[in-house]
Amino acid sequence: MSNALQEILAVRGRGTPPPDELQIAGTDPIWPTRFPVSETVAAALAAVGVALTDILELKTKRRQRVAIDVRHAAAALKSAYLLQRPDPSGAFKDVVNQQHLAMRQMTQPWPTKDGRWFLPHFGLENLRARVLKVLDCDPTPDSVGKAVARWDALDLENAIAEARACGGMVRSPEEWLAHPHGKLLSERPVVEVIKIGDADVRPLPRADRLLGGVRVLDLTRILAGPMAARTLAEHGADVLNVTKKGAPYIPEHVTDTGHGKRSCFIDLDSIEGRKDMLRLLGAADVLTQSYRPGTLDKFGYSPEEAAAARPGIVYVSISCYGADGPFSNRGGWEQLGQVVTGVCHANGEDKPALLPVPACDYTTGYLAAYGALLGLHKRATEGGSWHVRVSLCQSGMLIQRQGMIDKTVAPRALEPHELDSLRITSETAAGPLRHLGPVLRLSETAPRWEKPTPALGSSTPDWQA
Repeated sequence: MSNALQEILAVRGRGTPPPDELQIAGTDPIWPTRFPVSETVAAALAAVGVALTDILELKTKRRQRVAIDVRHAAAALKSAYLLQRPDPSGAFKDVVNQQHLAMRQMTQPWPTKDGRWFLPHFGLENLRARVLKVLDCDPTPDSVGKAVARWDALDLENAIAEARACGGMVRSPEEWLAHPHGKLLSERPVVEVIKIGDADVRPLPRADRLLGGVRVLDLTRILAGPMAARTLAEHGADVLNVTKKGAPYIPEHVTDTGHGKRSCFIDLDSIEGRKDMLRLLGAADVLTQSYRPGTLDKFGYSPEEAAAARPGIVYVSISCYGADGPFSNRGGWEQLGQVVTGVCHANGEDKPALLPVPACDYTTGYLAAYGALLGLHKRATEGGSWHVRVSLCQSGMLIQRQGMIDKTVAPRALEPHELDSLRITSETAAGPLRHLGPVLRLSETAPRWEKPTPALGSSTPDWQA
């Protein structure tokens, strides 16, 4: 059993499953990086399978076999970039977002005046505008590089944080672990499951699917949070994604993380929106949210307030830096989880280099789903309301704790036929879509999505009967 899997399952507190119940096949490297990112995310997926098996045992007194192929897990690390739509001839072709590609060319580590490196993030239009204002430059790689070079790295990091934009100074692993924030995270489990209120024991609903009847209020965007809720939808949960009409988004991420969900618009700034949210919360089992820590407090939806409004809630918080500490109020993305924790520094040769896949996002998403399942199990066996906390930085640190692969071992890239064997076709609101199906294998409760990705706002803010 891998170190990553042992660490993740330690949060469960029930020992390790017998060898014949859990199988992980294959090894890294698959993507061109010396970090075992595919093995790490496979461990997170395997833990999801174990937690689901615990729920199966709770409902039926039976357990099941859990299996994950590391090469399939590697494909899952890039699922948003493996989408295909038909061209005019009807042949399925890869979906390419030119605007997102341009953003990624600027969202890279750039050298600074003091000889360090800094990564500014240009993910969404509103955040991009804030970064450009601080840098006082044009939205082109050349202009961004020249602007960053006029700053000392730490001064720029503080200025970006002050502007509520996103960016980070590249740190070595040693620097991060010596930093107060890195030190704080290193003393905590990779998934925190914290009791935040008393509530009666609430058995899981009787249903055909393992999570049938479980209601998930999904207040997340881009990418880890939506992946967590999508994972719960794979096993029958009624997942209602809530977003604000007109909010910026990245289309391929919305498309790929929407499988199995419904979608509605709610404006929390309006009285009517807050009424809808309170009504939905009052009948929810799980709430997933990826706002900066403290953001939902001003609307009355902090973890403790949610537990008071809905005793027995499993409240899942997904963030970049974690729930507290000196960096907790900063916004973050996949790339920042890499640059501040040392992944980006260690992944490069002559200069820092980002991973070829968003490993922090996907690992965090699966860990959040795992935590939600642990919370549901605790609620069904001992009662209480539970707060699950995960972060991109914790996932970056987990990846590093697995050590590095010998640089003489060449990656074995995924072949087109392997990817095609994992793809399924869905008829979505936007037309036919080929995409990866669930990669976790369960002997009795095979995962599947019961509905295709919806159009944003296509449902009313109501739970299914």
